[in-house]
Amino acid sequence: MLTILGFAMIATFLVLIMLKKMSPIAALVLIPALFCVFVGKGAQLGDYVLDGVTSLAPTAAMLMFAIVYFGVMIDVGLFDPIVRAILKFCKADPLRIVVGTAVLAAIVSLDGDGSTTFMITVSAMYPLYKRLKMSLVVMTGVAAMANGVMNTLPWGGPTARAATALKLDASDIFIPMIPALAVGLLGVFTLSYVLGRRERKRLGVLTLDEVLVEEKETETETVLVGAGTGGGIGSGIGKKAAPTGGSGSGTDADEPAAKEHEEPEEPEEPEDDERLAGLDPNRTTLRPKLYWFNALLTVTLLTAMIMEWLPIPVLFLLGAALALTVNFPHMPDQKARLGAHAENVLNVAGMVFAAAVFTGVLTGTGMVDNMANWLVDNIPDGMGPHMAFVTGVLSIPLTYFMSNDGFYFGVLPVLAEAGQAHGVSSLEIARASLVGQPLHMSSPLVPAVYVLVGMAKVEFGDHTRFVVKWAALTSLVILAAGMLFGII
Repeated sequence: MLTILGFAMIATFLVLIMLKKMSPIAALVLIPALFCVFVGKGAQLGDYVLDGVTSLAPTAAMLMFAIVYFGVMIDVGLFDPIVRAILKFCKADPLRIVVGTAVLAAIVSLDGDGSTTFMITVSAMYPLYKRLKMSLVVMTGVAAMANGVMNTLPWGGPTARAATALKLDASDIFIPMIPALAVGLLGVFTLSYVLGRRERKRLGVLTLDEVLVEEKETETETVLVGAGTGGGIGSGIGKKAAPTGGSGSGTDADEPAAKEHEEPEEPEEPEDDERLAGLDPNRTTLRPKLYWFNALLTVTLLTAMIMEWLPIPVLFLLGAALALTVNFPHMPDQKARLGAHAENVLNVAGMVFAAAVFTGVLTGTGMVDNMANWLVDNIPDGMGPHMAFVTGVLSIPLTYFMSNDGFYFGVLPVLAEAGQAHGVSSLEIARASLVGQPLHMSSPLVPAVYVLVGMAKVEFGDHTRFVVKWAALTSLVILAAGMLFGII
């Protein structure tokens, strides 16, 4: 019964948020509370929730202060050079922008923390997607999949958990998996190319000047040709970029007439790359004299996180306090910066604590254990010699429906034991267990995904509906590559 109710609870949650019948926060709280009553353990709901909140409180604290820290770094201009470099590559081509998103997310993921990866990636790419009217779920989906593949780094979490659970060396698990993971990352880049071509076909290709001219004309309420059939920046992009003739030439023909109405003359515009990035080069929060201090502070913070000198929440708490104090020594300025990032902090912290209710009930009632045992018990005897393959397949849904801790410390030892009985080594089982990470990073039980969708202003249900099929495909590509290379 607990197994059925566990699957029913997860399915109900996913259906309601994907159909937008409930907000993620409400669904994460109310659905598990209702199922807890169905299980007959409503009296223990308070204990389950407090257990869940206690376990996720350090994560919530880390995310809160990480958002403040990286928000301040964006304010003071630390990432402006990165944005300009990306823009030089991307220009106003949707294909390059999507590929650039995947590359940036993969590079930043080297720090091993999904939250910081998403904050930096969205901060750099969001203005481009908004300016060109590109699909924001493409951005969140590509970033999540790239980070999911890179999340298998030994300091990223899953590999270390697998090594701990099976008493193995993390390097013995990870290093042989590098070719398969490289194929998976190449698959993400290929997918980003395909999605980018789709966006290019929908929107076309503009030069930076065209984007800025259209925005300028819109701001001065100049009527563009085609506004009657949709108008605005979106339709302007489509018409200017159309590969065939017709409407495109009509737009060009009317440009001189439009310019006649632009009186008085507009102030001089900032450089194209700065405008397109959405980062005002003259904003009052810039601290160019402190650039190298902020860069050194960030590198030190990430190094300390990788080397585990202090717990990550403590590191970000100290980093945020130091960044605020040095860059904004006056109290009103500090309050203004905190206020500017309060919305993101509140949204993410709220999601994390709501997720604590979901995980608390799922774990406390025993539904997770029953679901895992049911899946393991129903593996056909004939699949015993292929337990590594079975583990890889099971890791895709299981790491989506439960936390990494639940899977690696609860399910993986059982799978490894079953594999050993049929002559399959624990190392093969451990490597196969990493396969599901591209999908895991979009799980509703992963706090970092709320940073991603929150900063990108994307509905969690929309992100889920878009990313699940592509992330599952990426996981299967890694599994197939692992088997082809004899790693799994």
